[in-house]
Amino acid sequence: MAKIDKIVRTRAPIAEAFGFLADFTTTEQWDPGTVRTERAAGAGGVGTIYANTSRFFGRTTRLTYVVQAYEPDTRIVLRGENGTVVARDTITFTPTTDGGTMVRYQAEFELKGLARLAAPLLAHAFARLGNAGAAQMREVLDRLESAD
Repeated sequence: MAKIDKIVRTRAPIAEAFGFLADFTTTEQWDPGTVRTERAAGAGGVGTIYANTSRFFGRTTRLTYVVQAYEPDTRIVLRGENGTVVARDTITFTPTTDGGTMVRYQAEFELKGLARLAAPLLAHAFARLGNAGAAQMREVLDRLESAD
C-alpha cells in the first residue's frame, strides 16, 4: 500500500480552508495529478459522489470517490475506486493560534490485481506527487486568505 501523509500550514481561516477542500472538485487546483473532478451526485456531505480523472505516469485513469465522513471544519474522508486501485483520502483541519489552519492530508492507495506487483516501484512517484500536492495546496489556500 502506498501512502501520502502531508501537513500544510496556511493563513486561511479554518472555515475557508474546510469549505474549499471539502468540495472535492477543487482538486483540479491543488492536486497535480488531477485533470478533472466533477460532482456526480449529492450536495457535498456524506454519500456525495465525485467523478475524478487523473493522470499518473502518463496514463489517464478515472476514479469514483464517495464521501464517507463529513465533519464541518474538522474532517472529511473520501474513498475512491476503479479497476486497479482503492484510494482513501482523509483531510483533517486544526485551527492555529494565529487564526490560520493546519491541514493534514493523508492518502492511501491499495493497488488491485496485476497493478499490485508495481506497488514497490511506485513509492517514489507517490512521494513526489505528495510533495507537489502539498506545495500546491498551500499556495491555493494562502490565496483564499488574501482574497478577503
